Amino acid sequence: MPALGDAPIIDVGEECIGDPRTARCCRYDQAIPTPDRKPDARLSLMQYKKAWQSMWRGLGCPHADLALLQTLLARYSEPHRAYHTLQHLGACFRHFDAVRHTAAHPEEIELALWFHDAIYEIPAVGNESQSADWARDVLRSEGASNEVAARVHALVMATCHNTLPQTPDQEILLDVDLAILGAQTTLFDAYEAQIRAEYASVPEDAFKSRRLRILEQFMARGGIFQTVNFSARYEAQARANLRHSIAALRA
Repeated sequence: MPALGDAPIIDVGEECIGDPRTARCCRYDQAIPTPDRKPDARLSLMQYKKAWQSMWRGLGCPHADLALLQTLLARYSEPHRAYHTLQHLGACFRHFDAVRHTAAHPEEIELALWFHDAIYEIPAVGNESQSADWARDVLRSEGASNEVAARVHALVMATCHNTLPQTPDQEILLDVDLAILGAQTTLFDAYEAQIRAEYASVPEDAFKSRRLRILEQFMARGGIFQTVNFSARYEAQARANLRHSIAALRA
């Protein structure tokens, strides 16, 4: 969801949808940094490589550009990010892996996750559109079909969260992106604090006003989540969290 014009971050510690007895391990688990395991660029590159190559094969592009992988890892490690980090990316992959079997084009969603916060500048000026254009251009340069490039571009653009999703795959991606709203209260509060940290340069009154408008827009929706799995798991808690945050912003 937008923070002050951009999409949110999902904390890596958040519980994910799926039965732990049957859910397969996220393919990126060993690469995801945690509070006890800090990012290591060389290690991350090796650990992400296998899943990255598999994703590109699924997209019909046998050549997986490892330099691009390294560039994206560096993007998510930029010092001005507090939420939109490798932990965020890893949590997104965990959420997605639990519902991957429901996607029409899972590799396209996976690539869209890689790119949805690839460009994250503050103040935000077209971060999503630049990220979407980058993803589309990369796909075209790697020989993907125009249809695949267009769908991935649309997936990334959907993370603006200013229109309803147009396809089931967009619904999945957006629910993954919004899952933090339904996290346990302590994780949600940490999310809110880190969003504020990313926008530390914004005066308090301006931040509260813009943040309040965004959260109220989500509360006004008939359903925050689009898919059955995410709605059943997170809708009630998300509404409780939003009510709590809106009250604090109005105080």
